[in-house]
Amino acid sequence: MKKSLLIAGAVLVVLGLGAAGAGYWVAFSSNTTSYEGERGVKIPRPARFPTVLDSLEASGILASRQRMQWFERATDLRGAGWGNYLDPGYYRFASGASSREILGRIYRGQQSPVNVTILPGKQPEAIAKGAAQDMGFQKDDFLAALDSSALAQELETDTTHLFGYLMPETYQVRWPDPPVRIIRRAKDQFETFWTEARARRADSLGLSKDEVVTLASIIQWETGLGEELPTMAGVYLNRLDEGMPLQADPTVQYAILQKEGRKRRLLYEDYQIQHPYNTYQISGLPPGPVTNPSEQALEAVLGREEHDYLYAVATGRGGHYFNETLAEHNRDVQRFRQTRDSLQAAAAPPADTARGGS
Repeated sequence: MKKSLLIAGAVLVVLGLGAAGAGYWVAFSSNTTSYEGERGVKIPRPARFPTVLDSLEASGILASRQRMQWFERATDLRGAGWGNYLDPGYYRFASGASSREILGRIYRGQQSPVNVTILPGKQPEAIAKGAAQDMGFQKDDFLAALDSSALAQELETDTTHLFGYLMPETYQVRWPDPPVRIIRRAKDQFETFWTEARARRADSLGLSKDEVVTLASIIQWETGLGEELPTMAGVYLNRLDEGMPLQADPTVQYAILQKEGRKRRLLYEDYQIQHPYNTYQISGLPPGPVTNPSEQALEAVLGREEHDYLYAVATGRGGHYFNETLAEHNRDVQRFRQTRDSLQAAAAPPADTARGGS
């Protein structure tokens, strides 16, 4: 009898150790596939346990769904102080992470930041498209937020100017932050840039903050060369000082974009359209920005380059000719047209190819 009890006790000990070992294996052994470095997973709302497992599997992270289910059933995660719910967001896990580590981080909301990039020289549609791709929300939701009078008022601007205040930058945010949070973050970044010293420089030019942003947005579109921005800013400031119309092509292009919903090459008749942004037909600056300018473009306006240029025209090979007189400008317009025509001719297919001949 005594021997039987000893044997039974030994069996129970062995079974207990086996169960403990199995429990340890389920909780602490690797439950990821094998990969280099880390992999990311986006856990959408609502973050329910089955959908979390679906996301982990779809991202190529989870090795065994069944082991994760065993661990979740056997563990009082809320009682362990891990939080009351699975937190949606973006998480990164190294290869070798255990079921305990994976679920623990998601319960605690220990997210990894995601990058959302706002590029310079863009219009609302393009800004919204880029943010939507980075964040997973709908582009139209971002555009609706930009068009919200309440949000614009909160940010001390209006819907005409708001997109111009979205400072180009790569922002680290939590996924899935909504559009309004991204917009607030980018506007806050602009306000960090707009120091009292810069406000005084704007005053010395006779420009308001809105006007600096609008002019910077025009030169941002006008030239893709950073070294030209101060010279281009000087051209338009000189024209404003002289009471001349800006005659800035980007403002006509923006007017066409608003009317037609697309960008295209400008035609002669486009310069005649009656539109509040067409600076061939209005005096002074247009009512708002045409792009979101970079810090470099804003600085180019605030630190205007002193010169006597009143005209600028593209060279056709990148960059611009700058001129003081209309006669010089007209000469360089002809140079531009000749360059453009020669480049187009060089790019055209041979005549036989164009006719479809052999």
